[in-house]
Amino acid sequence: MPSQIRFNAFMMNCVVHLAPGQWTAPDDNSVGYLDPGYWVDLAKVLEKGLFDGIFLGDITGIYDVLGDSADTALRTAAQVPMNDPVPLVPLMAHATRHLGFGVTVSVAYEAPYLLARRLTTLDHLSGGRVAWNIVTSYLESGARSLGQRELRAHDERYERADEYLEVCYKLWEGSWEDGALQRDAQRGVYADPARIHAIKHDGRHFQLDGVFQCEPSPQRTPVLFQAGGSARGTQFAARHAECIFVGAPTRNGLRKSVQTLRAELEEAGRAPDSAQVYAMLTVIVDETGEKAQARYATYKQRASYEGALALLSGWTGIDLSGYAPDDTLTYVDTKAGQSALASFSKLDPERVWTVRDAVEFVAIGGRGPVVVGDPVQVADELQAWMEDTGIDGFNLAWVESPRTFHDIVEYLVPELQRRGAYKTSYAEGTLREKLLGNGARLQAPHIGARFRHGGDAA
Repeated sequence: MPSQIRFNAFMMNCVVHLAPGQWTAPDDNSVGYLDPGYWVDLAKVLEKGLFDGIFLGDITGIYDVLGDSADTALRTAAQVPMNDPVPLVPLMAHATRHLGFGVTVSVAYEAPYLLARRLTTLDHLSGGRVAWNIVTSYLESGARSLGQRELRAHDERYERADEYLEVCYKLWEGSWEDGALQRDAQRGVYADPARIHAIKHDGRHFQLDGVFQCEPSPQRTPVLFQAGGSARGTQFAARHAECIFVGAPTRNGLRKSVQTLRAELEEAGRAPDSAQVYAMLTVIVDETGEKAQARYATYKQRASYEGALALLSGWTGIDLSGYAPDDTLTYVDTKAGQSALASFSKLDPERVWTVRDAVEFVAIGGRGPVVVGDPVQVADELQAWMEDTGIDGFNLAWVESPRTFHDIVEYLVPELQRRGAYKTSYAEGTLREKLLGNGARLQAPHIGARFRHGGDAA
């Protein structure tokens, strides 16, 4: 029996996500991101295709590393303008029944209590279909915009994030006991105060003393995603994440990332397969391979080299305007996202990347590979990546909106189903139950389960 492939749609609430220049195509509707109907229609397509969810990325700040200026990013719409992804969730949840919603929210700039309340609200409004992609933010421009003198050091951001999660676990799992919610109209008792507890936390970064004001949502703690690929980020993922998002341009690099993650999970006292691993990938599929290749060639001609250069500079924290296109891309430590640079310079020693190579690669699909062909060819390739690297599924980036996902649903999904490699219906229950199959709540030995009232860490 072939492995079941899982799909998420990888989106941002913006014009240009990972394919700068493509918004200029006559049939592309990326500029429709401001229209609620754009997102509702997309959600319906994804649910028709039985996608696990839509994974909504986000950044705080603007890509201004290239040439020490935001001009290129602004001119090419390289992830700017960008709106908050959170309000999209209730909009799409109302139009669907099963589709999950992974929303990126940073721990860098607001109190844990406020973020915990927002995610609880989303979990209620979606009927338990929310995941949180935990990020620590990596742009100096974002830190300055939010009133900080500079971005915190890379590993310090993760140290702070560990404590941030501890506070959230206490609020979600420890404030309201099971059975605290009464809703007894005859007695006029909505909740039992004896079963609701103030959370007290006095840590290095956060202090808290108060009752969580939200009643428990279907999942309490949302499904936890994480995408850090650095050594410290991988350690954080092994401690907290239930789903892990990885990006690598080659199979060797991806396989190495997955092996490291599985070993870190075991080191953290969890089963190596206790987290689902999704890899970034872009699919260009059509009814024939010739049509798909022709469209890919058109995409490459339309791609914005400048826009991709701005994105890669922002991801790595290196001003690539000071490099010649044929210079080798080598690894240096920066405060930015270390996994971005490592994926091109450390993960696969068999591949040497020039600046031009890397920029042209990320111009269509970011740091993930691009697979092009007819349904049989693409299905073969995806199954090979699954078997060779040990991943559980893919976060699929888009090139042309809405065509990329329409074509995947029309051509690729039926071929995978024919092979027994893709589900033919959704499982019932919350997103955690659909993805992990072990109940709506966090389960031991996950660290968050310890903060349940009466638990080891509560």
